[in-house]
Amino acid sequence: MTDTLRCAIVGTGAIAHAHGQAIAAYPNAQLVAVTDLSRDSASAFADEFGGPKVYEDLDTLLQAERPDVVHICTPPVAHRDQAVAASTAGAHVIVEKPPAPSLEELDDMRAAASSAGRELVVVFQQRTGTAAAHVKRLLDDGAFGRPLIAQCQTLWFRDPAYFAVPWRGKWETEGGGPTLGHAIHQVDLLAFLLGEWESVQARLWRLDRETQTEDASTATVAFANGAIASVVTSAVSPRETSSIRIDTQRATITVDHLYGHGHENWRITPAPGFEDQAGDWALPDSEEPSSHDVLIRDVFDALRSGGPLPAVGDQPARSFELVAAIYASAAGDGTVVTPDALAAHPTHRRGFASPVADRRGSAPTG
Repeated sequence: MTDTLRCAIVGTGAIAHAHGQAIAAYPNAQLVAVTDLSRDSASAFADEFGGPKVYEDLDTLLQAERPDVVHICTPPVAHRDQAVAASTAGAHVIVEKPPAPSLEELDDMRAAASSAGRELVVVFQQRTGTAAAHVKRLLDDGAFGRPLIAQCQTLWFRDPAYFAVPWRGKWETEGGGPTLGHAIHQVDLLAFLLGEWESVQARLWRLDRETQTEDASTATVAFANGAIASVVTSAVSPRETSSIRIDTQRATITVDHLYGHGHENWRITPAPGFEDQAGDWALPDSEEPSSHDVLIRDVFDALRSGGPLPAVGDQPARSFELVAAIYASAAGDGTVVTPDALAAHPTHRRGFASPVADRRGSAPTG
């Protein structure tokens, strides 16, 4: 059991604060160093989180500090090089979603971690929380019967100014649009609950924003357990929601939230004839909402003990491959993409640039 995990953060923007808070909340971890392209940002962050040392760049930080864990909170285009450098230096890596702009880059990150005997964790905090764990256990145990049909919706609103940020909305710097940057969280929770996927058919849409990528997408996903899911993503929806609905033989399971969920966001509705089982399906009395704190705590526990990663921190590629399949299907005008087809795809392992159906001029604006 490692006594204290010495942690470093690369990139001190908004999401880094969630990592800083999670590190501070863990009794056997210490934030020892930070770095950012903006020295002022890094210094202000360090002042807020206990005064870790500020370094000009990651290489200098790695050489000087030899941290146990590096938290990568930069834009996706930088993730591969930073993760490979951290793994090679002997650090475990916890990287924000999306893990990379391409499957090939994620392959490089996974290979570097494996070669160094280190772990690579992608932050998909929607998997966490007592409600998600409870529902997953019941689904895996067959308590609900077979999952049949599902809906996965990430309906968010980002105004034109959001896409005006130079690196956003461009294939070469963001890697993809809201399907990659936003919906991947709900897609990950869906796949966490339903397991391996079998096929994807999808289209990308540009409905209202000035962006090179999509501002909406639609997809149908078939899962290996027989379930069929409709996946809808939008960055143009004023009443925002993140939701999953799974209809099984014995019940409907729903979670409706925005950026995080607790017990109040989940509902299990028994099918006619199964009302007497509702008590067995009730959420546990002890509640823990989804959060970075929970994911990082459970991952830190595993790293300190040397045990396997918990379910909230494993499978770094599963939802990323599902999102990649959505882009690959759209590139083929809605063709069916399977895991085998994606593994040998001629273009979409290197990047997700795909044709987008532009419908901005299809209706009156007045």
